[in-house]
Amino acid sequence: MESTLVSVIIPTFNSEKFISQAILSVQNQSYVNWEIILVDDCSTDATLSIVSELALNDTRIKYSKLSKNSGTGVARNRGVSNAHGRYISFLDADDLWKTEKLQKQIDFLTVNNVPFTFSFYDCMDEEGKPLNKRVEAPLNLSYRQLFFCNYIGNLTAIYDVNYFGKIPISPIRKRQDWMLWLTVLKKLKVAHPVTESLAYYRVRDNSISTSKFDLIKYNYAVYRKFHGFIFPFAIACMKLFLFTQLFIKPWYIKKIKPSI
Repeated sequence: MESTLVSVIIPTFNSEKFISQAILSVQNQSYVNWEIILVDDCSTDATLSIVSELALNDTRIKYSKLSKNSGTGVARNRGVSNAHGRYISFLDADDLWKTEKLQKQIDFLTVNNVPFTFSFYDCMDEEGKPLNKRVEAPLNLSYRQLFFCNYIGNLTAIYDVNYFGKIPISPIRKRQDWMLWLTVLKKLKVAHPVTESLAYYRVRDNSISTSKFDLIKYNYAVYRKFHGFIFPFAIACMKLFLFTQLFIKPWYIKKIKPSI
């Protein structure tokens, strides 16, 4: 029985330091029926030359370039539009997948007859050294839980196009992944992860996640612009978001032994 095609959406921007590792982590998958849809957001470094060289030896790698620098949301949306797979998954240019990631998720979707899943993931620093930290999530993740905290790591999620169609991604530059999962959970009501770490998230020195001010600003924008809430209600939601971020989500962050 032939396996189902999975489209792997990778946006890039000046990713020359990491992109070959990210692509290699897809090429090393035990599940081989995939295509990489890589969209470059007008890199000024060697990203595209590295990608083009890799694509010469692997026809599953397809790439294009935006006409102007437009942000990750626009790049991901272009990738989704160009995807041919029944399943769509996401990987950022500086993150990595573990070898069994796709196979275990496809098996999970098939056995449980569900159109969406995600997984836990481990953290590493900019140089790829383990931070001895695993990010987990609620086992029965509800829309309400997701509303106040993005428990879904973008590098771990996969959804079924036959069920959802191709879900449009917001063109805004930050937090469009959270909006995407909110769209998914609004339809499903609850989602279940594969309960193991299947990927490595690279914590960059200049990551938005390292800035508390940016975290507040961009997440407030989700309540204000995506949900369309009036100012007082958006502020109230942000207070609950910050409470969840500070006092509830830490329960899902586990210390682990190095595994890289």
